[in-house]
Amino acid sequence: MDNKQAPSRPKIGVTGPDSGGGAAWFFTALQVRMAGGIPIRIRPSKPKSIERLQGLIIGGGADVDPETYEKENVLQTYLNQTLKNKRRPLLVRIKRFFTFLLYPVIFFIRVWFSKKGHGLDRDRDILEFTMLDHAIKREIPVLGICRGSQLINIYFKGTLYRDINTLYDEEPNRASIFPVKRVAIKPESKLAQILQTTRARVNALHNQAVQKPGQGIDIVAKEPNQIVQAIESVTEKFVIGVQWHPEYLIQKRIHRRIFKALVKAAQEHAFEKLKTVNN
Repeated sequence: MDNKQAPSRPKIGVTGPDSGGGAAWFFTALQVRMAGGIPIRIRPSKPKSIERLQGLIIGGGADVDPETYEKENVLQTYLNQTLKNKRRPLLVRIKRFFTFLLYPVIFFIRVWFSKKGHGLDRDRDILEFTMLDHAIKREIPVLGICRGSQLINIYFKGTLYRDINTLYDEEPNRASIFPVKRVAIKPESKLAQILQTTRARVNALHNQAVQKPGQGIDIVAKEPNQIVQAIESVTEKFVIGVQWHPEYLIQKRIHRRIFKALVKAAQEHAFEKLKTVNN
């Protein structure tokens, strides 16, 4: 019998673009490390084998190419190509003050390290659809962030709204790394169990959103105007997509729980895989 042990710190792949994306990578990697995992950066020019990973994060960035859900067989072609507030105690007020100061710090780091994406990134589309396909087939836990959530929905044959700004009638679509939007979370969902709440405030940096959910995909969080903010698979063990950017909300415990849940699921996957091999 093989005496190998499952890794206590699972390797979590984090996808991103070749150009820009430095801030997203920095904060996502930090979240993964704080949750107990080892982040592995994956880009079109530097792909990694799914065999090296126990978990996968599909990060945010440029819009997904609409052809992948508006034209038949495009996705398969990609897959075939490659891989009034009460006064609070003093200590609480001090903590809230420093928490508030952290937002502009994160904002300037994001501006400094990242280049705003323009147009589409088909090389990244191909990479991420391939990585997702391999992860799903191997039951590797997957977290999709913003673009990543949209990509998951497309993979399962769902569709997107190309531009959600036209769907905001009563008030404009707010875009900020600050938690400026309220979302309601489906009580019986895996996401609600992870966050330990059915209400949350989230940030918003996206143009697209899930329109029609894919096969086996459940919509588990929405804004008051019914724009989709999170999805999850009802057929896979751990495939969750959030429209917001929890990596930039590192000071909020509720959002750190998402990464902790992913790392835990990755540890469990590695253990189950090893047990199967040893038996």
